[in-house]
Amino acid sequence: MVRSLKGLGKIFLWLCTLATASWATLAIYYSNLPPSLRPASAGFFVAGSLFVLTAGYRRRAVRLVFLAVFVAVLTWWLLIPPSNTRNWQPDVAILPWATMEGNLVTIHNIRNADYRTETDYIIRYYDRSFDLAKMQSVDLFVVYWGSPFIAHTMLSFGFAGGEYVCFSIETRKEVGEEYSSIKGFFKQYELTYIIGDERDLVRLRTNYRKEEQVYLYRLRTSMGTARLVFLDYLRTIDRLKDNPEWYNALTGNCTTSIRGHTAPYNPDTHFDWRIIINGYIDRMLYDRGTMMDRGLPFPELKERSLINKRARAADKDPQFSRLIREGLPGSAPDER
Repeated sequence: MVRSLKGLGKIFLWLCTLATASWATLAIYYSNLPPSLRPASAGFFVAGSLFVLTAGYRRRAVRLVFLAVFVAVLTWWLLIPPSNTRNWQPDVAILPWATMEGNLVTIHNIRNADYRTETDYIIRYYDRSFDLAKMQSVDLFVVYWGSPFIAHTMLSFGFAGGEYVCFSIETRKEVGEEYSSIKGFFKQYELTYIIGDERDLVRLRTNYRKEEQVYLYRLRTSMGTARLVFLDYLRTIDRLKDNPEWYNALTGNCTTSIRGHTAPYNPDTHFDWRIIINGYIDRMLYDRGTMMDRGLPFPELKERSLINKRARAADKDPQFSRLIREGLPGSAPDER
């Protein structure tokens, strides 16, 4: 028994060494080193790791040297600083911020791009004041672009008079940079919060990205809680304006960040695997029964919450936000 346990322990340690070697290799390859040095540096680390995992693994000194090198790589990686001064793509170049006087919140740099195609657009911004006492709704957008397991999520807050302001937590990409799920784990993108008009953030995904499916769920929550979440968003947005942070595809993405804003004000905060595999976030909220209309079976609710056709029909209509909500489950009578 003792011999078997020792054998299992050695296998576990070997697997841990393999995991740390794999992570460190990717961290070096996707790092802030000059592009010409990254492949060679990662290749050198791979060669050393292979030696440790095979011929040298029985030697304690070799394992200790590997551990020291890994700690050095980890320390260096943790100290890579984010920045707000890069050659940003135009759609993420301007950061939003907010000021507050009593119940009146003024949001600066609300994005409202005028799209000709997904990649051909004119970026426009405006400032608008919102009276927190007139907040009326909170809605969740769930956006799929291929896999049913992963989605992009956005929250939108509604105010009296048919005004909505939408928050999208995204990667802040540089000119010529494309999103990569693998890079998203390795400090390749800064985190950004886009505050946008729904004719921008929603219509981009329904009308110009033809492969994306957008679902709109009317959430059930007290407006007191909604106001606290709204203000929590704005505090983070103001902080990021002066103190940039890294996006992380696992711990700092669109859905985990929403959970970070809502958890302090939501008694139902237990962890659920669907927060990570966030393509099922709508089902999670439905199952919990606290924030989503359960008057319909979930498959029917989801089918009726798909808004692509409504959004394409509304297009540039100033009443876009009202039109995409007409007839949705959970809509208020004056929105039907």
